[in-house]
Amino acid sequence: MISAIEQRLEEPSSRGLAQAVSRSVRDGALPPGARLPPIRALATALGLSPTTVSAGWALLARSGAIRTDGRRGTTVADLRGPAPGRYRRALERQLDFAVDLSTGIPDPQLLPNLGPALSELTTAGIPGSYLDDPVLPGLLDVLKAQWPYAAQELMVVDGAMDGLDLVSRSLLRFGDRVIVEHPCFPPLLDLLESIGIEVVGVPVDDAGLRPDPLTTALGSRTAAVFVQPRAQNPTGASMTEERAQVLAPILAQAGMPVVEDDSAGAVAASAPISLGQWIPDQVIHIRSFSKSHGPDLRLAAMSGPSNLLREVIHRRELGQGWSSRVLQRVLLSLLTDPAAVADVDRARDEYTRRREALVAALISRGVQVASGDGLNLWVPVHDESAAIVRLASQGVGVTPGSPFDVLQGGGGHVRVTVGLVAEGQEELAEILAAAANTGSWGSRAR
Repeated sequence: MISAIEQRLEEPSSRGLAQAVSRSVRDGALPPGARLPPIRALATALGLSPTTVSAGWALLARSGAIRTDGRRGTTVADLRGPAPGRYRRALERQLDFAVDLSTGIPDPQLLPNLGPALSELTTAGIPGSYLDDPVLPGLLDVLKAQWPYAAQELMVVDGAMDGLDLVSRSLLRFGDRVIVEHPCFPPLLDLLESIGIEVVGVPVDDAGLRPDPLTTALGSRTAAVFVQPRAQNPTGASMTEERAQVLAPILAQAGMPVVEDDSAGAVAASAPISLGQWIPDQVIHIRSFSKSHGPDLRLAAMSGPSNLLREVIHRRELGQGWSSRVLQRVLLSLLTDPAAVADVDRARDEYTRRREALVAALISRGVQVASGDGLNLWVPVHDESAAIVRLASQGVGVTPGSPFDVLQGGGGHVRVTVGLVAEGQEELAEILAAAANTGSWGSRAR
């Protein structure tokens, strides 16, 4: 086993070791379930330091290539089946709830009417060439007019996660170190770790990413920074212009790509904002239309400088090529039809009303929650598991907070999709407040 790794070791570093193990697995020299040598034994055999081997093991563990199980040691993972991932753990339903506030989805009643847009479609259309412009010219004009800064390139992708996936797989390499927000959207963490990326968390407050911890984190080599500029999922925080002006020079000095995921889009109450206004050569900005116009529309727009998007566009040309122009035509109609625009505006105002009502009701009961923005509310709880069990017993489903955590010791939380709470905020707040103060077995509630 050691000889198989040694034969494939091209670079005496943690990344080189991780790549050698990956090649050994791919070549069949290390089958699933094979127990790997202890760190010190392997370090001695390969002439590496134990620290280097440990770092290599950490890279492999984050990518899911190996598993560590206490006394059983470290073994090669069976990658033939999908790992459960944070996202699945966060959203996997154990019960059918009378009130399910765990989903993070928009209220179907607040989506714009698709009837007029669909009535304009008589044919799916045929491109003149498979090399036609992937974005409808009319849609491109509308997007540019609504964009928060003057972007060099703008493309349409199949939803925000498609954009994040394209960017991550195009610009990042195995073992790269990236900075994300704490707490962070679980699918992004799953995506990054699935390709062997080292994830470093930087906490957010009500104004966005905190500058001092960011500066500290940037003290080590960083390949990219991922942020949600408004209605951060799960906290609801939106980056202020004042905070952006502080962050921009810090990030400019570091010089790496900054990937912004504006997942709430047009239903966010805060104004569109992007660090691209200050550091356009570094920013890739993604705006989703899922929350505002419908998750099944599967569309998002993505901007960035040509040098960063070049590899992304090339990768896409080798795959799906372009996002459906039929769906682009639907989106163009929704973005320009006055009635549809008014529908989205009403939805934004209604989500704000629902959020503010529940926030006020919780605060009046001693649960300190930030008002924030968007569809979700980040509720602090004394004991996360106990709170979830209590709520489930009352027919209320929420999302556990732990899959969102990047840093340790942040305290327990649950995420509540407040956007689905049309009425009854006082009653729901009573239930949530009781759950927030529920302790684990053997402890006193407070």
